[in-house]
Amino acid sequence: MAKVAIVMGSDSDMPIMKKAAEFLDQMGIDFEMTIISAHREPDIFFEWAKGAKDRGVKVIIAGAGKAAHLPGMCAALFPMPVIGIPMKTSDLGGVDSLYSIVQMPSGIPVATVAINGGLNAGILAAKILATSDEALLEKLGAYSEEMKQSVVAKAEKLDKVGYKDYE
Repeated sequence: MAKVAIVMGSDSDMPIMKKAAEFLDQMGIDFEMTIISAHREPDIFFEWAKGAKDRGVKVIIAGAGKAAHLPGMCAALFPMPVIGIPMKTSDLGGVDSLYSIVQMPSGIPVATVAINGGLNAGILAAKILATSDEALLEKLGAYSEEMKQSVVAKAEKLDKVGYKDYE
């Protein structure tokens, strides 16, 4: 059963949502992924969101742009954590999406990552699941250590070659 559900309002969101999926794959977390428009097919959306818990979903990652109602509507229908990814838009650069997702009414929270923050959404979903999964917590620790070592290696390279030859 999928532990995480990834949903996006349009296939144009795929390059960002794919980053969450790739991280979940890397951590060995089962997930499902779909495209549903809360505005264009509300009946399908309601059925999908209301059925997520019964499908074994523990966290929903929802990406949306412009009016960005998808994450909030997921949170209204799904009793567990929802992570919203505001999509960068051509009209307002994603600020419209960000405001739409973070300005949820009291009682219906949506955790929100940065505009186009697909990777961080995947990491946050994994961290939520790791609260009750020691093996996953260890994998996340190893991931953090890899990031640290990458920065250390870059600093060592800069010290060795100098800024002019750093590529």
